[in-house]
Amino acid sequence: MILRRERPHPGAQLRITDVDGHRIVGMLTNTPGGQLPDLELRHRRHARVEDRNAKDTGMRNLPYHDLAQNRVWLEITALATDLLAWTQRLALTGPAASYETKRLRLRILAVAGRLIRTGRRQLPKIDPAWPWAHQITTAHARLTAFAAP
Repeated sequence: MILRRERPHPGAQLRITDVDGHRIVGMLTNTPGGQLPDLELRHRRHARVEDRNAKDTGMRNLPYHDLAQNRVWLEITALATDLLAWTQRLALTGPAASYETKRLRLRILAVAGRLIRTGRRQLPKIDPAWPWAHQITTAHARLTAFAAP
């Protein structure tokens, strides 16, 4: 078990367990050996992934009363989250490659447009006034390039 004392990020809601403005954070690992800073960095990066999965996909409140149904729902949700994360990493560049799910949905996924077919190709037709239209068309071109034989 690794325990460390840290200051909460600016604007963070303080908890009743925070002492003198510091928060105690614990990590449990079964990794043999290794340098402490490397283990801590690896666990913090992984915790960010887990936090994103839980927070952004609604895993905090399970929708069903039955355990088996919740298991299926969690598997589907985890699969969708992984698919979204990989698509985002492969298709988007710059700051958009690391958007949180809500920002990605509002700027990239929930845009009005059409998928038109011309010259045996499918192209997204998006209003050029949309600030992220270039990101969307570039992402579509990159994904199409991956699919090409």
